[in-house]
Amino acid sequence: MGCQADLCREAREDEQRRRLVTSLLIVEPCTGNRWLIDATPDIREQVELANRWAPQPEATGRPPLFEGVFLSHAHFGHYTGLAYFGREVYGSDRMQVWASDRMRSYLSSNGPWDLLVEAGHIELQQLAPGEPLSLGEDLTLEAFTVPHRGEYTDTFGFIVRGPERALIYIPDIDKWSVFETNIEDLIAACDFALLDGSFFADGEIPGRAMSEIPHPFIEESLTRFSVLDAVQRAKVFFTHLNHTNPASDPDSAAAQKVRASGMHIAQEGQVIEL
Repeated sequence: MGCQADLCREAREDEQRRRLVTSLLIVEPCTGNRWLIDATPDIREQVELANRWAPQPEATGRPPLFEGVFLSHAHFGHYTGLAYFGREVYGSDRMQVWASDRMRSYLSSNGPWDLLVEAGHIELQQLAPGEPLSLGEDLTLEAFTVPHRGEYTDTFGFIVRGPERALIYIPDIDKWSVFETNIEDLIAACDFALLDGSFFADGEIPGRAMSEIPHPFIEESLTRFSVLDAVQRAKVFFTHLNHTNPASDPDSAAAQKVRASGMHIAQEGQVIEL
């Protein structure tokens, strides 16, 4: 909003350059069941994309849009889409919303979210870190805690394990250096690593101190992961790119630097098979 950078101006002028707020859709292909990690402000468009990639059988009434929604934390881009499950829009019937204890407490005791709970539009479920949750045969999700500005709630990353491959998803973290878990160990233990790539470098946002919104700069990650072998680097996909991030333009020098490192920029609509 209000951004006058070339990337933003071009996105306003060219629909092909527009990107939705980051979320992750999980689909169990045998049943068609689907889950969403994070309910973003763009959830309306993302429901339509989910219907395109994983069509649901026709039903009457108000069928659940997802089997469940997993929330990482209470920052604007990750949970405010819950409002669309309420009576003013879809009017969901007990949509399963999985979250940490702090997140559940926050939602149930603060408006307008508490009304979603009281009216039965969402039903809060406990998502305990370190405890795998079965989503179907050979499909599990496990949350783990990461350090990231905890004004209201803690923050989760996720491991999704399928029958053959595993994926880690960390859209938000302050810095790799303050993570109690060695990020390289997580990369080694998975097949795909979707990692926080919010900003490419310091000084990216005019007029704001980047220390107020800490994230590992992509430049920092490229340097840190450069010691990994080619197989491990190829697992890394940077996601959650801010509108100011030059790497979001595939023709930019920043994007070229990522590709030259053997790592990747996640693409909207990208499908990863597990």
